[in-house]
Formats: sequence, C-alpha cells, structure tokens
Amino acid sequence: MTNDSEQPILTVPADDASVSRWFIVHTYSGFEHRVEQTIREMMRTAQEDGLIEEVVVPTEKIVELVKGEKKTSTRKFYPGYVMIKMVMNDKTWHLVQNIPRVTGFIGGKNQPTPMRDSEAQKILSMMVSRQEQPRPKYHFERGDDVRVIDGPFGGFNAVVEDVNYDKGKLRVSVSIFGRQTPVELDFVQVSKN
Repeated sequence: MTNDSEQPILTVPADDASVSRWFIVHTYSGFEHRVEQTIREMMRTAQEDGLIEEVVVPTEKIVELVKGEKKTSTRKFYPGYVMIKMVMNDKTWHLVQNIPRVTGFIGGKNQPTPMRDSEAQKILSMMVSRQEQPRPKYHFERGDDVRVIDGPFGGFNAVVEDVNYDKGKLRVSVSIFGRQTPVELDFVQVSKN
C-alpha cells in the first residue's frame, strides 16, 4: 500500500521542467491585485529563486461620465484571473497555490495547463494598446437604443445612426416633438438602455 503523501503532487513533462510559461491563476473576484502584490513580494524576497518571472492582472482604461465630468478608470479584462509567467514545478505550484484568496490554476488538478505563447502575447498587446487609448465604457453599434445622459438633450432616448471609434463620437437620432433630429455626441454623453 502506498502513501498518497509520497506521490508527487504535480506532474511536469521533462522538457518543460525549466521553461517559463504563462499560466492563469483563479482568484476570488475583487482580490486580483492583492494576489498580484503578494506574488510580487515573493519575487522581491527571492523565495522562488527566479522561477517566477512576471505577474499581470489584465486591465484596460475606460472613459465614462461621472457627475458631469469625463473620468478615466480601469477595468479588468477577466475578473477573478491573474496571469503568471513561471517555471512550473512542485515548489512554485505550492507557493502560488497557498497564497490567500487563490483558488487554483486553470487546467487539470495536478497538471495546470499553460497558455499558448500567442494567446499570452495577444492579451499583453491588448493591455498596452488599451492603456494608450482609453475605450468607452459601452460598445455601440448602429441601431442601438441609447439614453442621452449629458448635454442639452439629456434625458432623451435616441437611436445610434453612426459610430466613429477614432474620434469617440456617435451620431444619434433624437426624437424631438415627433421629428427625428440627428445629433453628434461623445461616447460619454450616452448610456445603453
């Protein structure tokens, strides 16, 4: 009879034993940045001997209207998930798995599945591009029903006629006295119904 504690917890293919790969860690929603900070502290104190290279909470900047003013805030791409580039072995698996508010790695229980390099690079490049040019809080398409929340037409309902993402503007049709009136508005001046 074998003892379960003698068996390795993690099975890592021999060719991947020293290669850093991107993994996704599931956390409690709302605690992604705390988990990221804890991992960074472990990296600083060199507990993992350089086996953990990078940790990222994928975010983007969004522009919204708050109390009549444009405000730029940050939104997570994937709430409840943190990306970590590391060499996967028993030591690093235990270090990350035992962080408070971490529920586990994405993939099999004993063999977390690494991300493809192309997937990781796509997410990282999206982060960079969306930090440089903030996006609107809502995604608009032609024919969408919206409510004007700011400006002289505040409180009116409208229909999106045209969307210009480069300028951050919408052309909407507002019904005034039974007539459709085209109006150009900033993204932050409307909300989706």
